[in-house]
Amino acid sequence: QVQLVESGGGLVQAGGSLRLSCAASGRTFSRYVMGWFRQAPGKEREFVEAISWSGGKRYYAGSVTGRFTISIDNAKNTVYLQINSLKPEDTAVYYCAAADPRGNNPTSELAYDYWGQGTQVTVSS
Repeated sequence: QVQLVESGGGLVQAGGSLRLSCAASGRTFSRYVMGWFRQAPGKEREFVEAISWSGGKRYYAGSVTGRFTISIDNAKNTVYLQINSLKPEDTAVYYCAAADPRGNNPTSELAYDYWGQGTQVTVSS
């Protein structure tokens, strides 16, 4: 059974940093793309960043600035999202997801087969 378990969210002041983690288990992910999405209150879920399991390819949302950095530790089966200079508008539930690309666009949530339960990030001003 595939599991994606996020951690690392919390309450942080504006300007602070967080590193979110996503531990993946239950299958071999070698050809998968791992993505991070977020959903703010009252808004649709949006793509943040994604990375191939090898780490060789990365995908970015046009709306995301250099404050976000995705990385992967294959030995730990864990994907990370480093967020710096946090802003109140970054407040959202952050989700980890895994996609077997099959030619689908890895920036679209429709491409993803597995999802984590989400981790809440709240940024106070």
